[in-house]
Amino acid sequence: MPNAPDSPCRITLTEHGPLLVEGPVEVTAPDGSVHTSDRFVVAICTCRRSGVLPWCDTSHRTRARP
Repeated sequence: MPNAPDSPCRITLTEHGPLLVEGPVEVTAPDGSVHTSDRFVVAICTCRRSGVLPWCDTSHRTRARP
């Protein structure tokens, strides 16, 4: 599911939260499994606390922030 050559993939870094990626997206996990979403924006978990990896379920909100 490659991006169209005339429009780059946009990824937004959020402070203390997930990566927001303009979709559709295809994510390959370390174990080789492939996860796809056709939403126009998806949140990719970066804290590894999500119960629905690779997608963010807002579990990062319960972590104490420095």
